[in-house]
Amino acid sequence: MRAADVSPEDLLAAGGYLFCCPENLASMSGEMKEMFDRCYYPVLGRIEGRPYATVIAAGSDGEGAQRQIDRIATGWRLKRVTEPWIEMMDAQEPEEILAPKTVDEASLDRAAELGAALAEGIAQGIF
Repeated sequence: MRAADVSPEDLLAAGGYLFCCPENLASMSGEMKEMFDRCYYPVLGRIEGRPYATVIAAGSDGEGAQRQIDRIATGWRLKRVTEPWIEMMDAQEPEEILAPKTVDEASLDRAAELGAALAEGIAQGIF
Protein backbone atom coordinates (compact mmCIF):
# COMPACT_ATOMS: atom_id res chain seq x y z
CA MET A 1 0.00 0.00 0.00
CA ARG A 2 1.11 3.54 -0.56
CA ALA A 3 1.92 5.23 2.73
CA ALA A 4 -0.74 7.87 2.00
CA ASP A 5 -3.40 5.13 1.91
CA VAL A 6 -2.39 3.32 5.13
CA SER A 7 -4.71 3.69 8.10
CA PRO A 8 -4.24 2.56 11.69
CA GLU A 9 -6.77 -0.18 10.94
CA ASP A 10 -4.55 -1.47 8.11
CA LEU A 11 -1.59 -1.67 10.48
CA LEU A 12 -3.67 -3.47 13.08
CA ALA A 13 -4.93 -5.97 10.49
CA ALA A 14 -1.44 -6.78 9.15
CA GLY A 15 0.71 -9.56 10.57
CA GLY A 16 3.94 -7.72 9.68
CA TYR A 17 5.30 -4.82 7.70
CA LEU A 18 7.64 -4.11 4.79
CA PHE A 19 8.38 -0.38 4.95
CA CYS A 20 9.70 0.96 1.62
CA CYS A 21 10.51 4.56 0.77
CA PRO A 22 13.05 6.85 -0.85
CA GLU A 23 15.44 8.85 1.26
CA ASN A 24 15.00 12.58 0.67
CA LEU A 25 17.52 15.00 2.18
CA ALA A 26 18.78 12.35 4.65
CA SER A 27 15.23 11.57 5.83
CA MET A 28 12.43 9.20 4.97
CA SER A 29 10.00 10.56 2.39
CA GLY A 30 7.40 13.04 3.56
CA GLU A 31 4.63 10.62 2.62
CA MET A 32 6.13 7.89 4.83
CA LYS A 33 6.69 10.36 7.70
CA GLU A 34 3.09 11.53 7.45
CA MET A 35 1.87 7.91 7.64
CA PHE A 36 3.89 7.31 10.79
CA ASP A 37 2.68 10.63 12.29
CA ARG A 38 -0.95 9.74 11.57
CA CYS A 39 -0.81 6.12 12.67
CA TYR A 40 1.76 6.00 15.48
CA TYR A 41 -0.41 6.66 18.54
CA PRO A 42 -3.57 4.85 17.40
CA VAL A 43 -1.63 1.55 17.17
CA LEU A 44 0.86 2.12 20.00
CA GLY A 45 0.72 -0.80 22.42
CA ARG A 46 -1.28 -2.92 19.98
CA ILE A 47 1.28 -4.29 17.49
CA GLU A 48 4.25 -5.29 19.65
CA GLY A 49 6.38 -8.17 18.44
CA ARG A 50 5.22 -8.07 14.82
CA PRO A 51 7.94 -8.52 12.21
CA TYR A 52 9.17 -5.80 9.91
CA ALA A 53 11.72 -5.21 7.18
CA THR A 54 12.78 -2.11 5.26
CA VAL A 55 13.83 -1.09 1.77
CA ILE A 56 15.25 2.41 1.30
CA ALA A 57 16.10 3.88 -2.11
CA ALA A 58 18.90 6.40 -1.72
CA GLY A 59 21.21 8.49 -3.83
CA SER A 60 24.33 7.75 -1.83
CA ASP A 61 23.63 6.85 1.80
CA GLY A 62 20.15 5.94 3.05
CA GLU A 63 21.21 5.68 6.68
CA GLY A 64 19.19 8.68 7.85
CA ALA A 65 15.89 7.28 6.60
CA GLN A 66 16.81 3.84 7.90
CA ARG A 67 17.53 5.19 11.39
CA GLN A 68 14.24 7.10 11.47
CA ILE A 69 12.18 4.03 10.57
CA ASP A 70 14.09 1.85 13.04
CA ARG A 71 13.46 4.35 15.85
CA ILE A 72 9.74 4.33 15.14
CA ALA A 73 9.73 0.53 14.92
CA THR A 74 11.53 0.42 18.28
CA GLY A 75 8.81 2.59 19.81
CA TRP A 76 6.19 0.21 18.44
CA ARG A 77 8.28 -2.74 19.73
CA LEU A 78 8.41 -4.35 16.28
CA LYS A 79 10.91 -7.10 15.52
CA ARG A 80 13.31 -6.61 12.60
CA VAL A 81 13.54 -9.89 10.67
CA THR A 82 16.06 -8.98 7.94
CA GLU A 83 19.07 -6.75 7.64
CA PRO A 84 18.26 -3.24 6.39
CA TRP A 85 18.27 -3.00 2.61
CA ILE A 86 19.42 0.28 1.10
CA GLU A 87 19.19 0.37 -2.69
CA MET A 88 21.71 2.87 -4.02
CA MET A 89 20.58 4.93 -6.99
CA ASP A 90 24.03 6.60 -7.23
CA ALA A 91 22.61 10.07 -7.91
CA GLN A 92 25.33 12.55 -6.96
CA GLU A 93 25.21 15.41 -9.42
CA PRO A 94 22.27 17.85 -9.63
CA GLU A 95 21.17 16.47 -13.00
CA GLU A 96 21.16 12.91 -11.66
CA ILE A 97 19.39 13.90 -8.46
CA LEU A 98 16.61 15.68 -10.35
CA ALA A 99 16.23 12.99 -13.02
CA PRO A 100 13.46 10.39 -12.72
CA LYS A 101 14.77 7.16 -11.15
CA THR A 102 14.06 3.63 -12.33
CA VAL A 103 14.66 0.62 -10.12
CA ASP A 104 16.11 -2.24 -12.16
CA GLU A 105 14.26 -5.54 -12.62
CA ALA A 106 16.68 -7.49 -10.44
CA SER A 107 16.01 -5.16 -7.50
CA LEU A 108 12.26 -5.29 -8.08
CA ASP A 109 12.47 -9.09 -8.12
CA ARG A 110 14.49 -9.05 -4.91
CA ALA A 111 11.89 -6.79 -3.27
CA ALA A 112 9.09 -9.14 -4.33
CA GLU A 113 11.05 -12.08 -2.89
CA LEU A 114 11.55 -10.18 0.37
CA GLY A 115 7.84 -9.47 0.63
CA ALA A 116 6.98 -13.10 -0.16
CA ALA A 117 9.49 -14.38 2.41
CA LEU A 118 8.08 -12.05 5.06
CA ALA A 119 4.53 -13.23 4.28
CA GLU A 120 5.57 -16.89 4.36
CA GLY A 121 7.41 -16.45 7.65
CA ILE A 122 4.30 -14.88 9.15
CA ALA A 123 2.04 -17.62 7.72
CA GLN A 124 4.26 -20.36 9.13
CA GLY A 125 4.58 -18.71 12.53
CA ILE A 126 8.35 -18.26 12.16
CA PHE A 127 8.16 -14.57 13.06
